[in-house]
Amino acid sequence: MFESLATIPLFAVFAVAGLVVIAASIRATKLADTIADRTHMGEAMAGGVVLGGATSLSGVVVSVTGAWSGDASFAFSNAVGGIAAQTLFLALADLIYRKANLEHAAAEPANMFQAVMLLILLSMPIAAMAGPDVAYFGIHPASVVLFLAYLWGVRLSTSVRERPMWEPVETNETRHDEPEDADESDRSPRGPILVFAGLVALMGAAGWVISNVGSQFIDRYGLTSSLVGSLITAVVTSLPELVTTLVAVRRGALQLAVGGIIGGNTFDTLFLVFSDVAYRDGSLFHAVGMQDLYWLATGMLMTAILLGGLILRQKQGPARIGIESALMITFYGLAVAVEVFARA
Repeated sequence: MFESLATIPLFAVFAVAGLVVIAASIRATKLADTIADRTHMGEAMAGGVVLGGATSLSGVVVSVTGAWSGDASFAFSNAVGGIAAQTLFLALADLIYRKANLEHAAAEPANMFQAVMLLILLSMPIAAMAGPDVAYFGIHPASVVLFLAYLWGVRLSTSVRERPMWEPVETNETRHDEPEDADESDRSPRGPILVFAGLVALMGAAGWVISNVGSQFIDRYGLTSSLVGSLITAVVTSLPELVTTLVAVRRGALQLAVGGIIGGNTFDTLFLVFSDVAYRDGSLFHAVGMQDLYWLATGMLMTAILLGGLILRQKQGPARIGIESALMITFYGLAVAVEVFARA
């Protein structure tokens, strides 16, 4: 379908699909906040589960489509590259929130617990890659464990939010998760949920287009699957997270912003599960190389730095951003430099 397109139309289709994802995500952010208020779910959980999963759908489609076509590296690097890019977006959001360090102001136990769960989930693919090359019905057992662990983690995150065993120290900069409209919680969530579902479907269709155009980039221009997956399709399909994070911060929904990134990253680990199912040549984890493991390690490193920042709760760093944000920007920049120049 896309093979016959000339270069300029191909890039135009790619750009339009990316804009569709971004536009839908802007609307989805406002709806997620409304759904959080009306269902009493809370901003952190709505950001982590509802908004995080929805804005990740286009990325799911990219990875699954790549795996189905037999390109394991493209599917894997799109998933783990997106996790690194989305973690970077929190550092960029910290730059525009001038009142205090974002991780300080958005103190929330559920977000910290989800960051821990993300590190646990990201360690499972490494164990699978280092373990025996086994697959049952083309699916590695680690995929099943990862999927079940994700569901268990979501349940525990809900418990942490509803019955926290500790609370962050109250400061003048701490922002609370409170409905903007006092009557909002009394209204039905059905309407916003239906519109939200339509936006999710639209983002999924755009993800399919992005995946197929990304495959054309690999075939036509001799680019590696790792580079296209981690730095092109992963970044483009992650742009909703950037937009929703910036919009949420501007609206003062800080728990939604942080929870959307961490929860979205947690959901992104399921890309590997779905991709392993779609990859029909055996275990996905044993079909990828060290380049893809490199981006997985980068994502884990940046998540660990973010978790440290959430625990440290530095009010204001030397450059008016938290030290964790400065470190995340630095390490991501180094990772991109290695991918683009050292592997050329």
